[in-house]
Amino acid sequence: MKKITKAVFPVGGMGTRFLPATKSIPKEMLPIIDKPLIQYAVEEAIAAGITTLIFITSASKHAISDHFDPKPLLRKKFDSEGKQHLLDKLTTIPSGITRVFIPQGEPLGLGHAVLQAKDIIGDEYFSVILADDFIKPGGDNPTKQLIDAAIENSASVISVEEVPDDRVSQYGIADINNNGSDVNVIETIVEKPALEDAPSNLGVIGRYVLSPEVFGLLEDTQSDKGGEIQLTDALAMLLNKPDNLYAATLKGKRYDCGHKLGYIQATIDCALDDGDISADVTQFIQSLTKNV
Repeated sequence: MKKITKAVFPVGGMGTRFLPATKSIPKEMLPIIDKPLIQYAVEEAIAAGITTLIFITSASKHAISDHFDPKPLLRKKFDSEGKQHLLDKLTTIPSGITRVFIPQGEPLGLGHAVLQAKDIIGDEYFSVILADDFIKPGGDNPTKQLIDAAIENSASVISVEEVPDDRVSQYGIADINNNGSDVNVIETIVEKPALEDAPSNLGVIGRYVLSPEVFGLLEDTQSDKGGEIQLTDALAMLLNKPDNLYAATLKGKRYDCGHKLGYIQATIDCALDDGDISADVTQFIQSLTKNV
């Protein structure tokens, strides 16, 4: 297998849960403290060995491209003023990393978004990263975990974790042949089942390493009743071959920043770890709760 060096970032969604903020700001640009979600995702990918970043975007998402622009005039200004700390913050992507922006056209589902990258990916395995599934930095790199497992098993690998019963119907759900390790063969996968129909409580989260085989399956995938092409439906077709799709249990701490509560939780958690503000944040939280 070739090295896995390409990652797809589907960022063309409408972000309706965060309206009105997302009328003009892509949800992927919402910051955790002072860094947007998409930058955390990109940094994770680069640390895992990814060198080509493929953003599946929409006409309203220029802010993402702008964020990763090197900003030479601003860099020159900070350099002349001796503001190295600000220069460091401008370096959002290191040299040698390729950026590709592909318009999705219409937000027709995650599967449709991934399919737009077919010509760029070619016959290589590739990563898919959803930035609003925020995985707190500092632990094992979840994308690297999937890349290693895909290479070892010559198969597609997706990230899973247990989800509470009241959230099962909001996830793709996988059932595995549990061998006691962190990486297991998937036996069944279904998109957003009712709790009583779910094969397990293992939710698929926003990290994937996929075989190029998935593109042909996506082209054959029928739209759901909402008019969207679901990636999970294509992954289910991978199961027509044995040992063709694996699940890797997430080792890190994940927050669903596509929802308000998860976003606030991630912000508080990271703030409590930020040496510049953690003491003040702790004191503030204590002041709010001491009379509760």
